Amino acid sequence: MLMKEYRICMPLTVEEYRIGQLYMISKHSHEQSERGEGVEVVQNEPYEDPEHGSGQFTEKRIYLNNKLPSWARAVVPKIFYVTEKAWNYYPYTITEYTCSFLPKFSIHIETKYEDNKGNNDNIFGSEPREEEMDVCLLDIAYDEIPERHYKESEDLRYFKSKKTNRGLLQEGWLDTQDPIMCSYKLVTVKFEVWGLQTRVEQFVHKVIRDVLLLGHRQAFAWVDEWIDMTMDEVREYERATQEATNLKIGTFPPTISISENPLPSSTRSGPNSAPSTPLSTEAPDFLSVPKERPRKKSAPETLTLPDPGRRDSLFKLPSFSPGTPVRNQNESGAKPLLNTPDLRISGGCLPSTSCNVPSAI
Repeated sequence: MLMKEYRICMPLTVEEYRIGQLYMISKHSHEQSERGEGVEVVQNEPYEDPEHGSGQFTEKRIYLNNKLPSWARAVVPKIFYVTEKAWNYYPYTITEYTCSFLPKFSIHIETKYEDNKGNNDNIFGSEPREEEMDVCLLDIAYDEIPERHYKESEDLRYFKSKKTNRGLLQEGWLDTQDPIMCSYKLVTVKFEVWGLQTRVEQFVHKVIRDVLLLGHRQAFAWVDEWIDMTMDEVREYERATQEATNLKIGTFPPTISISENPLPSSTRSGPNSAPSTPLSTEAPDFLSVPKERPRKKSAPETLTLPDPGRRDSLFKLPSFSPGTPVRNQNESGAKPLLNTPDLRISGGCLPSTSCNVPSAI
């Protein structure tokens, strides 16, 4: 298990970001999706929790096989997705990621939002932890993002909002910006599989760091698009965008409806803590190194012997006079003659010739 706390500040208020968060997630998911890859929304419904009150429950499938590193693609199926379940009790949210193909893999994220500069060290409680936890401060203006995601219009060093007059975030903006808020995210990654745990957990945290940085950059870069929206308007935008995203990645689930009637707490119980996964001391079968097996050789597809009637042929039938007896191999040591100069055998080609034969399935 690898746990880290991320803190991401933005030049917004917590109340403003209530709308901005929903807008950003929908638009970001749509932009990052393509046919066969992306985020499919399965459910998005109101939810009532006895402890946290009214909220919103969403379930998504994230298809990302092509986004995995080569060593990870070697052990996962071609059709691979992660299930995301989120309980949004803004300004407190819980998000869980699981994969049925990897039962020992899970991600648990607790998020809290506060109007400060990210200086609350006890936001998730002051109970002592088993080991010291890393706290990662992400700067949406000056921390580097993957080059493939960079857009000049979203570079917050040069962006200025026309509607809010905020922007052009200069060095030290965290100390001078007003208003300012912080997203606190406590992220727990588990992949308790022998031989791969450390590598996978570190890789997942790197991906999460990049996603958080990009998403919060975009939330402010798009502020003029959502700052005047009401909750009803952003929910309608969310519904329309989710349906468009599902079509974009090539899935056709039931029509998404955002109903006004909350689900009872017994229907979709919210999580209390990170899902537990048993420790494995042996490598599972699907991760074992395959043994070298000899390759099967197929029979030649077409075998053509040279035509003895051609002058340039290297194959010559022996000549003999009438009445001369023909000796067999036991008498002379020569191979017996074939009855026909042209023999065809299905299944392949001569090793010395070039041909295209489909690989065996």
